[in-house]
Amino acid sequence: MAVIKKCYRLGWLSGLLYGLVVSSSLLAADDNAAILPKVTVGQLVRLPEIASAYVPSRPIDVWIPAGYNSRQRYAVLYMHDGQMLFDASKTWNGQSWQVAETAQWLQQQGEVRPFIVVGIHNIGAARHSEYFPQQPFLSLPEAVQQQLYQLDRAPGVSLFAGAVYSDNYLRFLVTELKPYIEQHFATDPSREATFIMGSSMGGLISWYAQTQYPQVFGGAAALSTHWPGTFSVENNPIPQAFLSYLEQQLPAAGQHKWYFDYGDQTLDALYPPLQQEVDRLFRRKGFSAPLWHSELFAGTDHSEQAWAARLATPLRFLLAKPTKE
Repeated sequence: MAVIKKCYRLGWLSGLLYGLVVSSSLLAADDNAAILPKVTVGQLVRLPEIASAYVPSRPIDVWIPAGYNSRQRYAVLYMHDGQMLFDASKTWNGQSWQVAETAQWLQQQGEVRPFIVVGIHNIGAARHSEYFPQQPFLSLPEAVQQQLYQLDRAPGVSLFAGAVYSDNYLRFLVTELKPYIEQHFATDPSREATFIMGSSMGGLISWYAQTQYPQVFGGAAALSTHWPGTFSVENNPIPQAFLSYLEQQLPAAGQHKWYFDYGDQTLDALYPPLQQEVDRLFRRKGFSAPLWHSELFAGTDHSEQAWAARLATPLRFLLAKPTKE
């Protein structure tokens, strides 16, 4: 218990994380789940509730670009924390990723292939349990797992709402949501046209999705990936568990796109040395441009505003037009 408690000792950074990560999941999910965001370009569609055998139901918003043509086939980008993607007037912090505006502009400029975006809302208190990569978590000693389950993200509020169930979250996405999208929208179902993206904990579940379902996803983008898993890196076994998992489970280089980025301010100040360890692993396994990219955005923090400002970079990377052979 001493190791985990030391790892999770409260301080300015944990308080900051409460504001930047916990509030974004809890407040956005609780207050705005029933409110349809507005977009200035394209169209946003709120899906009917999808009954799942694996996860609790939640809102799901699909953005389709202006000029959408049902006779065309569109790539699909699945994004986590869907309530934070489109409309800053509906979010807890008055910020959003501005996904519609950036995606529409890139498509109009001809810089990317035509695509739609599926924004999957988180469900608040269960976000950590849903997004934490399950197999690395289970690789930790049982005693460490139980210590993590006892952590609080705020006084009297558990970090984990229950057991980690990210494997079921991905089953929902792959076996229930993806078939629904393909049935109701004009999409290309192939791996080469299916992508996944998120930030912070959403970054973790994005790279994990591609290792678990390499036959489904052709590219993953992880922005400001929350490699510590908790609030600190001090005596924290989690980053090594992620590295060990990636060492064993990464698909062979040359088959998928992998994008990572990170800042160095606020919560992102924890990430540079951890991301650099991950980068070394990828290089050692033969990953290189143009299918692998990792970038430091110096001076940037852990916020939707920061991710919006650089969103065009991962979108260009994932959704570049296929080269003609």
